[in-house]
Amino acid sequence: MTKPKNQSPKRKRTPSDVKSRTSWEPVADWYARYIDSQASAYQREIIFPGALRLLEPKADKRYLDIACGQGAFTHFIAVKNHVQVTGIDASESLIREAKKRALRTETFFVTDAAHFSSYVPRESFDGAVCLMAIQNIEHIGAVFHEASLVLKKDATFVLVMNHPCFRQPSQSGWGWDEKRKLQYRRVDRYLSAYDAPILAHPGSDRSIKTVSFHRPLGAYVNSLSRNGFTIDALEEWTSNKKSDSGPRAKAENFARQEIPLFLALRARKQNKE
Repeated sequence: MTKPKNQSPKRKRTPSDVKSRTSWEPVADWYARYIDSQASAYQREIIFPGALRLLEPKADKRYLDIACGQGAFTHFIAVKNHVQVTGIDASESLIREAKKRALRTETFFVTDAAHFSSYVPRESFDGAVCLMAIQNIEHIGAVFHEASLVLKKDATFVLVMNHPCFRQPSQSGWGWDEKRKLQYRRVDRYLSAYDAPILAHPGSDRSIKTVSFHRPLGAYVNSLSRNGFTIDALEEWTSNKKSDSGPRAKAENFARQEIPLFLALRARKQNKE
């Protein structure tokens, strides 16, 4: 299949340029193992169930998983809800892995999240998700625009991301106040948008990195609005981990329940006047 050409005059980068910078192809093998391992408890216990609840999928409807990776959520929803699901991702290796476990109700394409509408009919999906990927995509406006083209009117679009108010890449972290015996979250940067290289799997080749983009919450809200979406739900999800021992266990558990890890937004495509 030939990769679609960039059809928007406003986009200066070509799909291949974007892919070379932000694709997870270099870490595809590690990421596939990570999602299948116990290390992915956040996905299995928090993100996937929460996204499913917000999406509210209905049998015999069609859904889209944007930046699907190796199709973990795509498969999750296809099995659990008996729906038609299409997954797209820029990584050929991850899509190849997704196809290995695909059900007959699952379809996968290799394409960038900002340039996928040429692969599917316009206004053909009843809902879409983008889970833990939007912070790794440079041009969120392009993603939201593409989603608006392929979603039906009133369709649901669920986004889940690292919380932009508390988990800024390289600019936030936990601290300990010895006097107050309090664990706190330090935030050094918030309003300014920036990108940062991330070593995806510590202990590996340090030259292999992914890119994470920080934006303030308003950037997501305003970009969704500009592309025809209205947010009707916002949820903040905390860690399900628990410290059972140690002098700081109580403070650590309190902090985990007060400072959310993830932000979930549910938006709906609005009818055109």
